[in-house]
Amino acid sequence: MPSSDSLLWEAVSGISRFAALLTMAELGVADQLARGPLGTEELAARCGAHAPSLRRVLRELESMGVVRPAGPDGYDLTEEGSALRSDVPGSIRSSLRLLGEESFWYAMGKLPDTVREGSSAFIARYGDLYDHLARNPGVSRVFDDYMTTRADVFTRGLVTRYDFTGVETMVDVAGGKGSILATVLGANPGMRGILLDLGHVAAHAEEVLAEAGLADRCEVVAGSFFDSVPAGGDVYLLASVLHNWGHDDAVRILRNVRSAMKPGGRVLVLEVVLPDGAEPHLGKDLDLRMLAIFNGGSERGRAEYATLFAAADLELVEVMELGAGASLLQAEPI
Repeated sequence: MPSSDSLLWEAVSGISRFAALLTMAELGVADQLARGPLGTEELAARCGAHAPSLRRVLRELESMGVVRPAGPDGYDLTEEGSALRSDVPGSIRSSLRLLGEESFWYAMGKLPDTVREGSSAFIARYGDLYDHLARNPGVSRVFDDYMTTRADVFTRGLVTRYDFTGVETMVDVAGGKGSILATVLGANPGMRGILLDLGHVAAHAEEVLAEAGLADRCEVVAGSFFDSVPAGGDVYLLASVLHNWGHDDAVRILRNVRSAMKPGGRVLVLEVVLPDGAEPHLGKDLDLRMLAIFNGGSERGRAEYATLFAAADLELVEVMELGAGASLLQAEPI
C-alpha cells in the first residue's frame, strides 16, 4: 500500500496532469489524432498551437498513457486517450473544459476562502451560477456541453432500468434543453411529456424536442419551480436539480411537485447518492464542487434524501443504481 506521503504527492502532482489533459481537451488533440498518428509539427498546426510547447505537454500525456509515440516525432492516441474525443459516448472532454474554465478553476482554487468564510468565493466574484452563465454565452456553451454529456450517461441507465409502463405523462422539472425527456419519450412511444424551465432555457428545449420529432408529444412551460410546477403528471423527474439547493429550498421544490401530481403519482430524483462509509466516491468529489460554487448546494446520502422527501409529505421507496455514479430515487406521496 502506498505511504501517506506518496498519496499526498500524487494529489500535488495531479494538478500538472490535469493541466496537460485540459490542454489536450481545449486544443482538440484527441479529435485530430482520431484518424491516426501525426507528427508534432503537423498536430500543432492543426490545433493552432506552438509546436515546442505542445511537444512538452505530449511528453506528459505519454507518461499518463493517453498518447503513445509514433515515428521519430509523432504521436498516436491510445484507447485511454480516446475518451477525450468529442464524438465518443461518455467523452470526458467537456468535463475537463468546464473544470478548466476560468470561473470554475477560480472556484476550486478559492475553496479555502469558501471554507473559511462559510460562503462561496465563486458567488462573491461571479454571482449566481445561472446568472453568470446567462451573461457569458461562451461559458454557457461549455456548461451545456458538459451537462448534455453527463445526462447522456445517466439517461441510458434510466431508460434501460426503470419501468415506465402505465405512465401517460412525465413532467421534467428544470429539464434544461430537453435531452433527457427526448430520450425517455423516444423509448416510450405512448408517453407524453411536459418540460419546465426558465424562459431562456425553455426556448432551446422547444428547438431540441422539435428536432427530435416530438413537438406533438411535448409541452414546454416557461417558469420557476419555486413558484409552481405543471399539474397532472404521473411521474415528475428532477435530474441533477436538488443538489443545487439547500434543505429549505429543496423541500420547497418537492412540495410544489407533491401538490401538482396526480393521485398515485411518483417523484423520480436522479442524483449521485453519497455512501455511508469512508471509501472514495465520485459524490465526495462532486460535493466539493457544489460547496465551491453554490451557497447551500450539496450532494446527499440516502438518509438525507429520505428526510427531504418526508418534509414534503413524500416517502422514499426505492434507490436504484444507474451506473456512472448516478442513482435514481423514487418517492411516493405519504
